Amino acid sequence: MNEYRTHTCGELRAGDVGKKVKLAGWIHRKRNLGNLCFIDLRDHYGITQCVFDSSSDLFTQIKDIRVESVVGFVGEVVARESVNKNMPTGDIEIKVSEVCIYSEADTLPIQVFGEGNEPEELRLKYRFLDLRRERIHNNIVLRSKVIAEMRRLMTEQGFAEYQTPILTSSSPEGARDFLVPSRLNPGCFYALPQSPQQFKQLIMVSGFDRYFQISPCFRDEDPRADRSPGEFYQLDMEMSFATQDDVLKVIEKTMGTIFNEFAFGKKVDQAPFVRISFRDSMLKYGCDKPDLRNPLIIDDATGFFNNSGFGVYDAKVTNGEQIRAIKAPKAGNKPRSFFDKFDGYAKEQGMGGMAYVALSDGNAKGIAKFLSAEKMAELKQTFALEDGDAVFFMGGETKKINKFAGVVRNMLGEALDLFDKNAIKLCWIVDFPFYEENEETGAVEFSHNPFSMPQGGLEALNTKNPLDILAYQFDLVCNGVELASGAVRNHIPEIMYKAFEIAGYDRSVVDNKFGGMISAFKYGAPPHAGCAPGIDRTIMLLLDEPIIRNVILFPLNGKAQDLMMQAPNTVTEEQLKDLHIEIKL
Repeated sequence: MNEYRTHTCGELRAGDVGKKVKLAGWIHRKRNLGNLCFIDLRDHYGITQCVFDSSSDLFTQIKDIRVESVVGFVGEVVARESVNKNMPTGDIEIKVSEVCIYSEADTLPIQVFGEGNEPEELRLKYRFLDLRRERIHNNIVLRSKVIAEMRRLMTEQGFAEYQTPILTSSSPEGARDFLVPSRLNPGCFYALPQSPQQFKQLIMVSGFDRYFQISPCFRDEDPRADRSPGEFYQLDMEMSFATQDDVLKVIEKTMGTIFNEFAFGKKVDQAPFVRISFRDSMLKYGCDKPDLRNPLIIDDATGFFNNSGFGVYDAKVTNGEQIRAIKAPKAGNKPRSFFDKFDGYAKEQGMGGMAYVALSDGNAKGIAKFLSAEKMAELKQTFALEDGDAVFFMGGETKKINKFAGVVRNMLGEALDLFDKNAIKLCWIVDFPFYEENEETGAVEFSHNPFSMPQGGLEALNTKNPLDILAYQFDLVCNGVELASGAVRNHIPEIMYKAFEIAGYDRSVVDNKFGGMISAFKYGAPPHAGCAPGIDRTIMLLLDEPIIRNVILFPLNGKAQDLMMQAPNTVTEEQLKDLHIEIKL
């Protein structure tokens, strides 16, 4: 292969017995048995066992060298007496005749062999060691393969890859910007792009038909398990003369293939993915990111509690509140403590408790004692209850009760072990409201994406209640995680001005913040649409990793710090002077 090695550490097999080979890598593990010393040599491709005899001069040379030192071994491939079926190279070992030490390792702050229990802060400080561990290393390799396949699939569908700027202008896209001071323009700042949104639309206006990019995005957001602070990557795409259906088909082809190819045998929903309106999703699942691995559905039970006989919920309905119900199959035989647990949780959350009816051996428990025989018959028919089933009820103001019912749905799914953990469930959430009301101020705000086309166009903006206007916006959801957001874009200046006016921005703000794009639209813009699946989250879902940092090469910690490179950090007064900046803490 070259002067360092003839083969990799994952390459040799029984058919290579008798060959003289040269390997190079890291000392993964040492086992000194007195008369023999075994060293597992590791590189990017795998591990090969190498053996030293105590009678050899080499034994003294390697007995004190630490694990993770980088070495080269020359020797003969021999058959192993004890075959290791768990290793691809487990049929052979190397009887070493020459040793070259390239780099000796100090005492390790974290162990590479095995899965250590070190705190995450220590792992991130020594990320270059953490990345040598098999699981994390393989995560990053899979990430590379997925991105390569994304590129292939997009190119195959007629898309070309273009790069958009990293230094751009600040825009109100929902998250905080990362700002970069300009040395040549005192007092002015660039912003790192929260997404290539405006640029990719301008690419369409410039006459390019189908664009994609493996795009870095920067948002100064608080971290979550499925969101890394600072930066993330997405498969950004846009296409001209395209409808919502056109975009959905492209993403279904691309992401459907990715999940089918890399889901490690899990059952994957096949395209076309189910489409659920935002309104139905909020009612049936209590959120706009439903985890469809859980088969439970939330029902609207408000009509049932109109003079039902159960006064507490009848009063809620009279007061304009909504009642939600969740059927819990095979839960009717659960002990009283099972139902009390959910009732207690509802009280802890300020929801006033939770009612239930449980059918067991012909008997009905819970609030059944308040219901007439006719009402019980209606209950069984409405919720398709059979003996052994139960149904939970909860009530409150619409938005609040929907969200609470969504949490209870998932709690019930877990408690009853209903989640299909071996499935990849994909769906589109469509028909998002264009605007929403700020709960604190009552102001009308964009709910999703300010660059989207409202359904009904300018006429809808001029004649409808803003909160009733829907948008051509859509999300791809996988196992309860938002994987992509997209929309048909607003390419008509007058519609854009009006849309921003309703959200409280006058024409001057639009011209200032989005001047490049609004100006371009005045010179002929094609109808266009696009979407952007998140790459980090895709890998996280494929690998069942609970923390997104485990699929990112060099992630920031929960405080948005790079402990390895010690960033962010202070800079010199001279640097600040060049940038016309003075720090006042």
